[in-house]
Amino acid sequence: MRPLVAMRIAGFVRGGRALAPLIAVLVELGIIYGGGASPAAVAYGYSAAALFPVLAWLTKLLLDTEPDVQRRLARLSVGPAREATAGILAALVLSLAVCVAAMAAPWLFNGIDASNALGGGIALGILAHLLAVPPAIAVGALASRAVTRSVRLSLTILVVAAVLVVVLGLSGSVAPWLVPPVMATARALNGRHLPSPDRLAFLTGWAALWCTVAFAAYGWLRRARS
Repeated sequence: MRPLVAMRIAGFVRGGRALAPLIAVLVELGIIYGGGASPAAVAYGYSAAALFPVLAWLTKLLLDTEPDVQRRLARLSVGPAREATAGILAALVLSLAVCVAAMAAPWLFNGIDASNALGGGIALGILAHLLAVPPAIAVGALASRAVTRSVRLSLTILVVAAVLVVVLGLSGSVAPWLVPPVMATARALNGRHLPSPDRLAFLTGWAALWCTVAFAAYGWLRRARS
């Protein structure tokens, strides 16, 4: 499986498809950290929320890089489950690399207030990005060509998911459970005090349950449409 993961990452990077998400990440980080220093928890909470649609888009582009015939040959060679898992793992590697860069970027622009709960803020920032990555990958996978078979439907899924994550993630939403806790995590990190362990456990469980359903749907759709 490792060679298949490496091949997909190499094809995505060398084919030039990584350029557009990279530019989007740089623009977002410039907007977030261009206004001055913020506490680490607040800055990283907003960073994770802002990266969600970009990581979903990155995942879709990565999974769509491989031609359909080559993807089918990979399914025959390693099996459907391993082939689908290889794509998810490739997206995970790239998404984590983006998150590492996003957490390092504000230090280049003095965007972090080091005098305000720095250690706890960094730890919570890591958690916030880790809670955003799997749902973003799940959305990107559900929008991939292997599932939708339509550019219009793929774009619709990405746009609608990005909008709903914000709208349904607002405080007082009627159905917040329909979306991953991206906005809820950002709000928790934006409070006067750092969130309690119980609150963090709740957000982690929420994200895990949502991702379980989303990846199960992706696996079912891949089997049904292969």
